[in-house]
Amino acid sequence: MSKRRANTPRTATSPRNAHGRHHLFPSFAADDGNALEVVLEQLEQSQWQRPEQIQQRQWEQFSLLFDVLRTRSEFYKRRFRQAGMTKATDITSENWRRLPILTRQQLQSGTDTIKLAKPPAGHRRLGMAMTSGSTGTPVRVATTDSTRLLWQAFVMREHLWQQRDFSARLGAIRHFGGEVEARYPHGVQLADWGPPVNRLYRSGPGMALDIHTDPAQRLEWLRRCRPGYLVTFPSNAAALAALSLQDGAGLPGLKGVRLLSEPVDEVLRESIRTAWGVGVSDSYSAQETGALAIQCPEFPHYHVQSENVLLEVVDDEGRPCRPGEVGRVLVSTLHNFAMPLLRYEIGDFAEVGEPCPCGRGLPVLRRILGRVRNMLTLPDGSRHWPSLAATFYREVAPVIQHQLVQHDVNDIEARLVVERPLTAGEEGLLRDMIAARLGYPFAVRISYCDTIERSTAGKFEEFLSLVDRQSLPPGE
Repeated sequence: MSKRRANTPRTATSPRNAHGRHHLFPSFAADDGNALEVVLEQLEQSQWQRPEQIQQRQWEQFSLLFDVLRTRSEFYKRRFRQAGMTKATDITSENWRRLPILTRQQLQSGTDTIKLAKPPAGHRRLGMAMTSGSTGTPVRVATTDSTRLLWQAFVMREHLWQQRDFSARLGAIRHFGGEVEARYPHGVQLADWGPPVNRLYRSGPGMALDIHTDPAQRLEWLRRCRPGYLVTFPSNAAALAALSLQDGAGLPGLKGVRLLSEPVDEVLRESIRTAWGVGVSDSYSAQETGALAIQCPEFPHYHVQSENVLLEVVDDEGRPCRPGEVGRVLVSTLHNFAMPLLRYEIGDFAEVGEPCPCGRGLPVLRRILGRVRNMLTLPDGSRHWPSLAATFYREVAPVIQHQLVQHDVNDIEARLVVERPLTAGEEGLLRDMIAARLGYPFAVRISYCDTIERSTAGKFEEFLSLVDRQSLPPGE
């Protein structure tokens, strides 16, 4: 592979911390390739530490943050008092769990209160990161040179874990907003993979197409451009894999698929393997927090990026979930000294996994399940994520696009985009199969649409619940 530097970043020699006692990682300008190499080397070492060593480093990092917040932030000073933490020796796991949960609504309404008026020396504020607002009002969080550097480092860790061939072409189908003009038929052609890869390696060209393109045109564009790797949303990959299976042509030259922003299940992984003969890698991140979890290079579960965040999965009573249990995800950012988020309820649910046989000490998430609005409510009031495995639509009828919406506990609407009007028999079969997948004999009603729009950020939800919205957690 042609590259500027060796495949493994060079070994760091215990660099001096540029932030004094404010950062366990060295911090340099985020566009400094040497800084990125140093952090990557530290990440290469830390992933193999024992779980208790990793946890100890997290508490050490939080203690640095605590020292700053208890003198500079009235918002967190009050919360620390509530938790019984007034001095460093009060930082215990028990007191930590007393720290009030930060809700999305509190973050939306209290940005200026949570943001530090003046970050510590060495933490240069770069701007504000903003979420897409798909759950309501967008969330805005101040970023720094350190948070940007770490974001790039974890993107590179994911590339290196998956052993990607940087000399290959990279194709991306997603929402670009005003970043680039990526309309069909040409999309946009790029010289390389862009940052952070081009800070360390020579790479093949990149190419991009806007997600708001007809599915058949997206597939034609991919076959014409022949990328080695595809980066896109799971819903788009599912649609393109279904079209490929239908015409049997595949995607020649494809080496792998990198998915982002939406939940991934084994049905989708198998569909992509069948259609294109390649594996899938997935990562879990958020604009307001950075990297949260990355798929293990050896198994389909995820490793929490504990060097970046302290991630908890808790049950309805706030107790830590055990392996096999599903709970709410709470995230604490450990390196953002401009606007730290502590015990932030991001709105997702996840299942805790057993320690990984790969030997990495990083905690495991077996599955990332999505948000409350993607849960099905049964007439008895119980809720669960529906197992849609919705590859049957095209097998039954010429359905181009589909979405299920639960309006109340007895009302399921199947929104369909179709190539031609369906027969009564096709409609009846679809209703029965949808109800069977949902696990309850709902009277499914079918409505037809010209198109089903994605969110402004390009995301798509196959199942959306509107049941009892006022009772959902703030911000959902």
